[in-house]
Amino acid sequence: MDLAGGTLDIWPLYLYHANAVTLNFAVSVYTSCKVTARDGDAITLRSLDQSTEETYGSLAALLAARKHRHALAAQVVKHFQPKGGLVVETNSESPHGAGISGSSSMFISTVSAFNRYLKIGHSIEQVREIAQNLEARVIQVPTGCQDYYPAMYGGVSAIDLTAAGIRRKALPVDTSELNRRFVLAYTGKPRNSGINNWEVTKLHIDGDRAVQRNFARIAAISHAMRGTLERGDWPGTARLLRAEWDHRRTNAPGITTEFIDHLVRVSRTAGAKAAKVCGAGGGGCVVFLCAPESQEKLASILGKEGAQVLDVKVAPKGVTLKSAG
Repeated sequence: MDLAGGTLDIWPLYLYHANAVTLNFAVSVYTSCKVTARDGDAITLRSLDQSTEETYGSLAALLAARKHRHALAAQVVKHFQPKGGLVVETNSESPHGAGISGSSSMFISTVSAFNRYLKIGHSIEQVREIAQNLEARVIQVPTGCQDYYPAMYGGVSAIDLTAAGIRRKALPVDTSELNRRFVLAYTGKPRNSGINNWEVTKLHIDGDRAVQRNFARIAAISHAMRGTLERGDWPGTARLLRAEWDHRRTNAPGITTEFIDHLVRVSRTAGAKAAKVCGAGGGGCVVFLCAPESQEKLASILGKEGAQVLDVKVAPKGVTLKSAG
């Protein structure tokens, strides 16, 4: 769940702004990947949440195929090129196109599973780099780095984006307080983050002054929000979240929708202090910040307006690995 600074994490946008940082936290919507050896050379790719399955007679057959029903798993197998037959089974609890980095989490799960299965020994940062590059191959546009960190570490994070590299720092946020103050709602309409983010990236690089000014302001807002989160200043965080969304929503057509705007308006009458779209926008999820005493009422009203309120909390841990018994 990104709070501020999204899209800045796409190279090279963050190089153009001082103090570029993305703030996010992990939510308890999980992905998983199970890799199981089998006799022979056949490779089966199975997605439980998408109800799809495809089997190739060998790795060579998978590599030769021009299209794959489970493109994510196929890209990971192509990268690692394991010897022998196996079954790759994935599952995601995220609604389709929710904007909460479900595909990035799935890539972290799947690359981590192969890293363990093949005993390669990549560090978690190397896993992130591979996952990010493979996702770019699937969606065919540049990907940002911040989406992977919640799945890597859990908790609340500041992703510092500098010329010297990308650094993640855990923020000392009282997660019990954060759990009492946010509501996450799915609009029911999937979004395509690759399209929205790439459109905005192109506008920025092509010299669109309005987009460049917006991102300069978003970078400053993100830097300031880091401080309010560390201090436990929830009114300050809500004020900055409102400002972030006000700037972000004007970057390109399609970032917001009539239904999203309606939910944001209605939420104010139910006690919401701030709201913003998760990810690139255009659909997916919206996060709302509120006072603890308003959380239940806010969730109820959003549900009555047609949104699907997700029963989530801050996830304290990132990816975990288990070997078959």
